[in-house]
Amino acid sequence: MTTSLDSTAARTDLAPAETDPVATEPADAFSEFAAARAQGLKRYAYLLVGDSAEADDLVQSALLKAYLAWPRLATWGAADAYCRTIIGRSCIRVWGRRKRVLTGDVPERPVAPNEAVLAADAVWTALAALGARQRAVVVLRFYEDMTEADIASVLGISIGTVKSQLSRALGHLRRALNREDLS
Repeated sequence: MTTSLDSTAARTDLAPAETDPVATEPADAFSEFAAARAQGLKRYAYLLVGDSAEADDLVQSALLKAYLAWPRLATWGAADAYCRTIIGRSCIRVWGRRKRVLTGDVPERPVAPNEAVLAADAVWTALAALGARQRAVVVLRFYEDMTEADIASVLGISIGTVKSQLSRALGHLRRALNREDLS
């Protein structure tokens, strides 16, 4: 005699698509989103942390959280903003706790770089010297071309904080870059 429990247990050989066709659709939609946006999210994360491996970790963490919230995100259509918010806030949280160690030894360059490379290197060095929140505000404002209100929303801070952090960051960048020009 077979009970209904036995008959369902006997059907374990069915693929997920055969048991519940709706269950695979969100996963497919998320896979498409992740494939389409992963590189853009990694560029954004790299600009925030300056390290490719850490950027990969931030993107992976953001995509994992987005996958868990995918039914809501797919309905809202705000998955990209959600991932950028996670990356920005995670970056601030992680970099805020981390101590930076600067070394006095700079590796020698095999070839003399041109002026554009030197200028880009100076900007990157000055940007890396900023605090996590200031760096995030500068990247969101000038790389992502977000408004102050959008930045405040992404980072979970007030518009006034965005303005003050941006002002201080630009002041630090000006001073750092002027020092580079003088030396």
